[in-house]
Amino acid sequence: MLIFQNENSYDVKGKIEKSGVAILPIGAVEAHGPHLPLGTDNYLAERLAAKVAEKTGAFVLPTLPYGQVWSLKNFPGSINVSNESLIGLLVDIGISLHQQGFSMFVMINGHLGNAVALKEAARKLYSDIPEFKVLYLFYPGVKQITDEVRETQSAHASYFHACEIETSYMLYLAEEFVDMSKAITDIPVIPSSADVTPTPWEEFTRSAVLGDAKLATKEKGEKIISVALENMMALINNMRTAPKQN
Repeated sequence: MLIFQNENSYDVKGKIEKSGVAILPIGAVEAHGPHLPLGTDNYLAERLAAKVAEKTGAFVLPTLPYGQVWSLKNFPGSINVSNESLIGLLVDIGISLHQQGFSMFVMINGHLGNAVALKEAARKLYSDIPEFKVLYLFYPGVKQITDEVRETQSAHASYFHACEIETSYMLYLAEEFVDMSKAITDIPVIPSSADVTPTPWEEFTRSAVLGDAKLATKEKGEKIISVALENMMALINNMRTAPKQN
């Protein structure tokens, strides 16, 4: 696996030309209940990026460990950055990667709250450097397999957090950071208004857990992550062979 920060300036140029693809793991530091660490999203993004890189010959960049966690910013341990700051940083990284000779920039996201910033950064890069290929990936194509392995109904149509699903991800990808003896069941009632107006999560949860973490298993995590990885690799390989924009 090509780890960018371990390279030296004398050798890296040729390796960039050969690989062409840079993967940036992006996570967050935020509350994940009593059984998962604050850096859960970072660990997930890092481990996913490593697996993808091994199969695609891509470089893995140092993890971007801070994200937009407005909804959970008032929970102990959470560190929030604005969408504006995140967009600017991602655009700057993308421009620099292109100048260094990379042809593709893949952002592997471990935190749903980053989605808006990643999309906007990708749009900005597309506008400024149309020949530069940019992907932003967040567990693509896993809805069907998630529905199949899930034992409890999701607390929300889009969110999953420190629950049966995300805890299963961690048990598969970073089991050493999980303390299942502290896993809890907390399935909050999330008001419909939370989808249409700013709603800090402390208004409907004290734990930051959105489901039954006690039902999590490594096997569930492996089934879902395996599908996500296959889809990520297919997206990267298909974009590699796609014609460049003029």
